[in-house]
Amino acid sequence: MKESRLTKKPQAELWRQMDETLVEALASAEEHLLAGTTPQVPAEVSAGCDAMFESTTQAFREAAVGCLLTRIYQPEKNIRLPYIKQGADAFNGRTLDERVVNPFLQRNRMPCSKGPYLNVFRRQVTFDESTRPRVRDPKGFDGLLQVISAAQQTRSKEILKCYLIYLLYRFATLREQSQVDLLVMRRISLPQYDRIVRGLLSRPSGGFLPLAIVAAAIEAINETFRLNWKVDYQDINVADAAAGVAGDITIRSNGTTVMVIEVTERPVEAVRLDSTFATKIAGTVADYVFMVHLESIDPEVRKQAERYFAQGHEVNFVDIAEWVRNTLASLASGGRAVFQQRIVSLLSASKVPRLVKLAWNEEIKKAVSS
Repeated sequence: MKESRLTKKPQAELWRQMDETLVEALASAEEHLLAGTTPQVPAEVSAGCDAMFESTTQAFREAAVGCLLTRIYQPEKNIRLPYIKQGADAFNGRTLDERVVNPFLQRNRMPCSKGPYLNVFRRQVTFDESTRPRVRDPKGFDGLLQVISAAQQTRSKEILKCYLIYLLYRFATLREQSQVDLLVMRRISLPQYDRIVRGLLSRPSGGFLPLAIVAAAIEAINETFRLNWKVDYQDINVADAAAGVAGDITIRSNGTTVMVIEVTERPVEAVRLDSTFATKIAGTVADYVFMVHLESIDPEVRKQAERYFAQGHEVNFVDIAEWVRNTLASLASGGRAVFQQRIVSLLSASKVPRLVKLAWNEEIKKAVSS
């Protein structure tokens, strides 16, 4: 009994470490997805993934995840032998898939099998050419063999993790192709909204979520109080000059610009404020608001804002989460319903990444269940 417990503990720790590696790799993959970039890997790896993700056999790409994890953490194992009875250097592919890989993929809503991937292979399968004639899709299986071959050529954990990031990037790209129905709640309380907004702001989104939150709140103010503002806001990652506006959100009344809002997750440094003042504020905008995380504002930047105020320009820094909470409190329940309608409309656009839409649904579920 003691020996059994001793052997289970290191195994459980290994599974935990593998899961953490998957979490970190997916975070990197999703950063690429949001930025519109592709992780760089050798042609052999990308070509192998092409074949696996074009295949209708999901087991190939799921097996590749387990093989890479095994190569990272147990380089002494032969990743072509996924059954422990195949020899001393074989690895337990089925258990690894059951305990780590498949739960991770399902937890992150990746298209994957509902059971151990080895179920689609014959018993004692080997990941080599001898198996090829016995699989339904030889081309997809060839893709798996290409990735395995590339993994076997290195013991570098960093290189292997790059391969894993690329593989999860392909999973995430596949996930993007499926439709997401956004959750809409009949009633959401103010404390629940506060939790939802703060949760969304904590998630990586390439800048989309902060802008969508602020834009939806502005639209709710405009509609609730019948202000007849004209509100323009630009697409994410489009330069202000190229978009023909002074900031992320421009509010006009009777043709006159009354306020410009810059929504940013990045720290506002002195150089950036000087540049913004010279190119957007001086002589054209009287009231410029930075919607930010206040803890990122340097004291010197605040002093600069005071100097601009003395010159007749309002340059203010407002915490996004606090401003949204106070705004929603001022709008009352009817205005908060408008806010939900507006943000759901923004998130429903086809150009919005699926993971951003999933973030909304997940934060809604967390807020209403807590």
